Order: sequence, then structure tokens, then C-alpha cells
Amino acid sequence: MSRPQAPLNQQQQQQLVWQIGHALATPLPPGWQQMRVEYRAAGRHVEADLLVTGQDGLPRPVQPSPEAVQLLGNLRAGMYQPGRGTWLSAILVYGSATVLSTDFLADVEPPWRQAPPPIGFQDELRFFPRAEQNIPPWLRQRIGLDVAPPAGAPVATPAAETPEDLRSPRVYDALDESGRPVVNREPLSPAERDRVLEYLDGAPVVLASRSYDADAFDPDREPLVPLNFRTDGRWYWPGAVAYYLREHDVAPDPELLGHIRASRFTLPEVGEPERELAVAAITGQSST
Repeated sequence: MSRPQAPLNQQQQQQLVWQIGHALATPLPPGWQQMRVEYRAAGRHVEADLLVTGQDGLPRPVQPSPEAVQLLGNLRAGMYQPGRGTWLSAILVYGSATVLSTDFLADVEPPWRQAPPPIGFQDELRFFPRAEQNIPPWLRQRIGLDVAPPAGAPVATPAAETPEDLRSPRVYDALDESGRPVVNREPLSPAERDRVLEYLDGAPVVLASRSYDADAFDPDREPLVPLNFRTDGRWYWPGAVAYYLREHDVAPDPELLGHIRASRFTLPEVGEPERELAVAAITGQSST
């Protein structure tokens, strides 16, 4: 665990990212094609996962070197901003001779292998202090602070009791004069995009067709948009929502996205009653 140090400028951050790549690659046999390291931390709690893709194109888990883990901690400490905190998770992807991507998340709860105890999150604020407005609701809850969400914070949709209670998202915002879809939504970071897709794709299918629909953003493509519906017992959504996020980086309807974030990207249990409600909502028929 590294505490705040002298802040790193952009060039120093880039140099440290290269040093991390070198420390990760040094123990590996020659011929690897790609490395993807994910680092998660809160206070003294640290997790690091490394996937290495070999010449066969298959990613395999590898234990990252202690030096690389230490350098990742140094990078986290060096990117601390007073009052703002520092990132809690990072994903760095390396090619054989270049850095392919870096993604740092300061406000989204990491997908822990094992969630840190409350003291870990309390240490996080001691080591990397944040102003009140920069403590996200999930972190406040983990620490044991007042968990009342600030004004405008996303709130998870309650479980539906009737088909009318279930909500359905807009796939896109409007159509232009030529009939093409229009969206005005902030793109997701790669890390959050993966977590949202996991949520969307993890919900059970309640209705499905064997055929596929045309891609509204690329009509010349082979039709591959799934004609199905999934539900989490609060919302139901068409397969197009995940498809357009995956293929065109179109974020889900902001209200559905807020619900997923407020749910901490964790699907609730969806039983047969919830599925029947969703089918009734989609078809307009009674669930009884």
C-alpha cells in the first residue's frame, strides 16, 4: 500500500506505466501477444490480476510480479488529487511493444475478488482524503457514514409488483430526418462498459425469437441484433440495448444506467414470478 506522494505529472505517469509493463513482462516466456493487468485497492487491501495472451491467442491467468504490484501502488499514490482522491481500480493493457489502453476509475466500486472490510475503506479516506462531495454513495455506505444519497444521485428501481411497475428503456433518443437513430449520451469507460454488459447479458431471457433484427446504426451489416427481452425484476430491456453498447458504444438509457450503477452492477435474484411479470408487461397480457 502506498500513501500520497509527490504528484506525478503526465510524463511521469506515462513513464511509470511503461515501467509497470516491463516489470510484468520480464518473468514471462517470449512470444506473448498481450498483457491485461487489473489492479484494485482500498486502503491496505490490494488485488491484482494478470491475463497473458500467448501465441495461440488464448488468455491465461499469471501471477503478477511483486515489483509490478508495487509500481501499480506507486502510480495510484502519484495520481492522488487533494480533495478528489485517487483511483480505486485500473486496467492496463499492453501489446508486445506498446501500451494499448489505460483506464482508471475513482468513483465506481471495483469488482472485488473479496470485498475489503470497513476498515479498508476507512483507511482509504485517511490515506487519500476526499471532500464530502467526492465520496460516492457506495463508499459512504461501506465506511458506515450517512448513506442518504445526495440530490441527483441514481437510485435503484424497486422490485415490480405488477406488469405496469416494470420499466423499459429507450434504445436511442430520437430519429433524424432520414430515419437514422440519434443518441446524446455520455460514453462509458471501458471498465464500466464491461460491468454494464455483464449486468445486461446476465439477466434471464424471458422472450426470444430465432431471427435477428437489422442494425439501426449500420443498416448494411448482416442482421445480428438479438430479438429477445431480458429482465431483472425491475426493468425489462430488448437485446438491442446490450448489442448497441457492445458494437457501437451506445450507453443504455440514462435511467436504466443509473439503476444499474445504484445496484452496484449486481443482478438480484430473478425468479419465475418476476419472469412472468416481464412477459405480461412485454405482451400486454395479464400475468395471472
